[in-house]
Amino acid sequence: MFSFRKLAVAAAITATGLVLAACSGPTADNSNSSSSSSPAAAPSSGGPLKVAVVTHGSAGDAFWNVVKNGAEQAGKDLNVGVDYYSDGDPGNQAKLIDNAVAQKVGGLVVSMANPQALQTSIQNAVKAGIPVVTINSGEDFSAQFGAIAHVGQSEGLAGQGAGQRLKAAGKTKLLCVIHEAGNIGQNQRCDGAKQTFGNVSTLQVDISNPTDAQSRIRGALQSDPSIDAVLALNSQVAARAVSAAKEASSKAQVATFDLNADVVAAIKDGSILFAVDQQQYEQGYLPIVFLKLYKENGNTIGGGHPVQTGPGFVDKTNIDTVAPYAQRGTR
Repeated sequence: MFSFRKLAVAAAITATGLVLAACSGPTADNSNSSSSSSPAAAPSSGGPLKVAVVTHGSAGDAFWNVVKNGAEQAGKDLNVGVDYYSDGDPGNQAKLIDNAVAQKVGGLVVSMANPQALQTSIQNAVKAGIPVVTINSGEDFSAQFGAIAHVGQSEGLAGQGAGQRLKAAGKTKLLCVIHEAGNIGQNQRCDGAKQTFGNVSTLQVDISNPTDAQSRIRGALQSDPSIDAVLALNSQVAARAVSAAKEASSKAQVATFDLNADVVAAIKDGSILFAVDQQQYEQGYLPIVFLKLYKENGNTIGGGHPVQTGPGFVDKTNIDTVAPYAQRGTR
């Protein structure tokens, strides 16, 4: 029998940073993700809660696979139906939200890289009586749009922490690489780094064209040999930045946001200084917990403030502890 007391305790423990184990590992198969398919119909009255998770991540992306793993594991643990959908185009993402509303799902989890493009769709969900939890990006707009909670890391604070670490490492000029145009969270990361580091320039690349991204980073390092640090905002871009620095014979050391297998190996061998870890598994898992509690016990969390999943920092001092979790798809 479902116990609210047990669930509330589990949610509290998880929210303080405990990593929960998932049975599933990382996978490039994102077959449940779609830019055109509608979420399955909501369950009949009295049946299991049905939740649609709609993110801006790309199919097969290492970061978003971990979010998906978290959401699906929470669904299994709590007897909640979870359908995961993703589309990097804000207009298509809004349509996915509209489809979920039309199907009368019991709850919505939405990432907001482009809040303005999603505002109407999210507010329509709220008007329809569907509770919404926002994740990852757009925390400043979450309560304004009517969401019951936001789960993620404050990107500006995370950027500040990265800048502090790079400055403490003796670096003097930083290149911050933005890989998604229009993603407010990435600009906030670079702006935060500027506040604590000082001498920061930005470079726009396209994550969907990794070869060109590597070429652009290499070109920036070749044109300005005084750059001695590169901050990537994505684990896949970080690997390209490491290669670009080698090709440019640059002294620049790379740090990054987020983990994957390449970043774990690079931290171990010293080619990446550290990773800013926002523990995105929690961004998938916790919203399902919160929606379950809200729908079946009237609980809310956060008091209008975001539930922070980061920033945490992974470097040589703790990489051996974190690496097994990253391998199984929970970090």
